[in-house]
Amino acid sequence: MAQIIDASLLARIDNVQRAYTHALERRNMEGWLATFNNPGTYELTTQEHVKHNLPVGMMLDDCYERLQDRCTYVNEVWNHAVEHYQPRYQIYRNFCEMQNDGTIHADTNFTVFYTGPDGHSHLLVVGHYHDNIIEVDGELRFSSRKAILDTAVPPRYLIYPV
Repeated sequence: MAQIIDASLLARIDNVQRAYTHALERRNMEGWLATFNNPGTYELTTQEHVKHNLPVGMMLDDCYERLQDRCTYVNEVWNHAVEHYQPRYQIYRNFCEMQNDGTIHADTNFTVFYTGPDGHSHLLVVGHYHDNIIEVDGELRFSSRKAILDTAVPPRYLIYPV
C-alpha cells in the first residue's frame, strides 16, 4: 500500500467525489447512482456505532440493487411524502492510498448544511467517508462508500444519502 501523490490521479479521485455531492445537491439520484460501481455498496452510520463495533446503520445499501431501490424511494415513494431540503456539501480529501489489488482507499471529511423550505440554513451533519474506489472502463467509481457521522443525532430526518 502506498500513499497516492500523483496529482492527476488525485484530481480524478476528487472528480468522483464532486460528482457524488453535485448529484445529491440537485436531487439527481441517477447521477448519484452513476458514481457507484456495479456491484457497489453504501452505508451511513455513526462514529459511536463504529467505536463500539455495533452493526447498526441509518442507511445500508449492501448491493447495487439496493442502491437502485434508494433512488426509487427518493424519487417516487418519498417525493410527495416528505419535506425536502437543500443540502450543501463541503468535502476535504485527507488521505488516499493505493491498495495492492489496485483499489484506491480514500478518507474524506464532510460537512453538510441544509436549507429548509423556510429559507433558513443549518448544520445537518459532520463526519467522514471511508471509500474504496476502482477504475472501470477508464472511469473511477465507488465500490464501497461508508459515511460515518460524528453527529449522533441529526437535527432532522435524512432523506438523501450523505
